[in-house]
Amino acid sequence: MDISADLPVPRLTRLRLTRFRSYLAAEFRLGGRLVLLTGPNGAGKTNLLEAISLLAPGRGLRGARLADVAMRGAPSWAVSGRFEDGSGGFEVGTGALDEATAERRAFRLDGEKLPTQAELAERLAMVWLTPQQDRLFGDPASARRRFLDRLVLAFEPRHAREVGAYERAMAHRNRLLAEGGADPAWLGGLEEALARHGTAIAAARRALVGRLGQALEGGVAGAFPAARLALECPAATLLDTMPALEAEEALREGLRDGRRRDAAAGATLTGPHRADLLFTHAEKDLPASLCSTGEQKALLVSTVLAHAGLMAALRGTAPLLLLDEAGAHLDAGRRRALVGALAALPVQAFLTGTEASAFAGTEIEHFLVESGEIRRAPLP
Repeated sequence: MDISADLPVPRLTRLRLTRFRSYLAAEFRLGGRLVLLTGPNGAGKTNLLEAISLLAPGRGLRGARLADVAMRGAPSWAVSGRFEDGSGGFEVGTGALDEATAERRAFRLDGEKLPTQAELAERLAMVWLTPQQDRLFGDPASARRRFLDRLVLAFEPRHAREVGAYERAMAHRNRLLAEGGADPAWLGGLEEALARHGTAIAAARRALVGRLGQALEGGVAGAFPAARLALECPAATLLDTMPALEAEEALREGLRDGRRRDAAAGATLTGPHRADLLFTHAEKDLPASLCSTGEQKALLVSTVLAHAGLMAALRGTAPLLLLDEAGAHLDAGRRRALVGALAALPVQAFLTGTEASAFAGTEIEHFLVESGEIRRAPLP
């Protein structure tokens, strides 16, 4: 991929927190594209990354209930960020006013309330790796679907709406099947919606896995092994052999014919909600689940780096990367290679760790986080 280092990079330059997690009130100003946050366990490093992640659509890198992000005992919370993008910049704010609205947070873009998150998704994309994802290859398929959908969302802002609409229709169908005696026409309408949204979801995932696979074949940072990716999804397989409208009809018919089976199981047993993203260590031809912990982390890193490069090449911009405990399970050489690979991409990336010395000798802006305070500090 030919990626220009001169591409505009949406860059966070100021973060403000109010009654968020461990921060009563804090302001964090920064200037660099590569930012390292270090400090002892429990200092609030991950809280900062979570606050940044909540400036984009979705539930944030922890996937926490929004009511839980407010400082204990606080009725409200707020996070805002100023981004520079080479064309005047923009400011994003989010939060909840009180306990009653804790799960219905509002977004503001340059002070104006957004009716939906779609406009924000067009302006700002984020991808993250967390310590919990170090277990991704041993976790249930749902964890890998969430990882894949975050990568898709960076390319296709409408993907979140498709997934949300699909999940609502599926929950309604499951409830009607469990109750019994539902109007067949009503079920048919829900199955039509499931087929329509499900085909769109499968198509978006299939397209990204194909593009990302090609990007990984083209090579990533030398210290990181390439992953070979495969999407295991009957809905996506239909798209390999027929046009989208025919695949949609086949999915709808499968749902109709499976009503009795799904009612007995208490769940919808076919569809893109049962897809899985399979990783293989390409050089060793070894499933990721059988690789060492260090190799698994390196495969995740190579996938995220390839995704950022692909997005920069195809969309002219790249997602903001949040890499919590980025150095965990990586040796010193790979930590240096990670910083070098990030520097070569048109991205802004935030990394956390407990020891700044692990990143000694790299070109990265360093901040020390202690007791809820954030201060700039030189690397050892």
